[in-house]
Amino acid sequence: MRFTYAEALTDGHYYVPLAQAAEAAGYDSMTIADSLIYPSEGNADYPYTQDGNREFLQGKEFIETLVLCAVLGQATTTLRLTPFVLKLPVRPPVLVAKQAASVAFLTGNRLALGVGLSPWREDYAVMGIPWEKRGKRLDECIDIVRGLTNGGEFSFTGEFYDIQPITQTPAPTQPLPILVGGHADAALRRAVVRGDGWMHGGGPHEDLDTLLDRINEIRKEEGLEGKPFEIHVISVDAYSVDGVKKLEDRGVTDVIVGFRNPYILGPDTEPLEKKVRSLEKFAENVIAKVKG
Repeated sequence: MRFTYAEALTDGHYYVPLAQAAEAAGYDSMTIADSLIYPSEGNADYPYTQDGNREFLQGKEFIETLVLCAVLGQATTTLRLTPFVLKLPVRPPVLVAKQAASVAFLTGNRLALGVGLSPWREDYAVMGIPWEKRGKRLDECIDIVRGLTNGGEFSFTGEFYDIQPITQTPAPTQPLPILVGGHADAALRRAVVRGDGWMHGGGPHEDLDTLLDRINEIRKEEGLEGKPFEIHVISVDAYSVDGVKKLEDRGVTDVIVGFRNPYILGPDTEPLEKKVRSLEKFAENVIAKVKG
């Protein structure tokens, strides 16, 4: 089992010391949140709060995801950086491939690219991307990012993108893991068929069991049961040694843990020192015991 530290919607200057503290405490990776804009007006609900409210995002500092990955990669030596998740279809996939390959190359293959859809129409509108067929667009974006980051000459012809033979260098020295987020059946199938893993966004414990069962079904349907596949989850079970063992028995490879509720209005007032103590306490009580 691998352990991922999650912190978001906090003071942007905290990320470097938190990444360094997490690495020193024995965490394997750290999630990096993604957001492009906060619209003045919007109708979409946020999918990961009970009432759909998204006002908690207003005024929060979001450093551009891959820029922050590069900075944290420079400040650490072993910590994996995991965007959770990059809103890929609203971005030019050739540019994302260049950015991701550069970060992976400079960090010694310590980037695992979490990708998914944006739930907000405003993200698509401001980037000049149609809302319609966004899932199919994401499929093409994943194929393009994978093809370009593998190194060598690459071309692509699809419904949305037509790329004549090109190369991008440097490429990572190992294949870039692409992890797909989302709970809809289409997202789960996309993770299995096009991705190297799935990223769970949280929710009730019983929902996680259903989602894990469905992933296993899809893997069997697609004949991919023997293919290595990462499963990153948020679960209350992750906070105890016995709970981690239960998740591991379900095929979970990575647990994502955080130590405060990020969905609060106004600024995060928790001091940096308290955040470090919290992640260290978990490392002592769970990570050290699981890893022996």
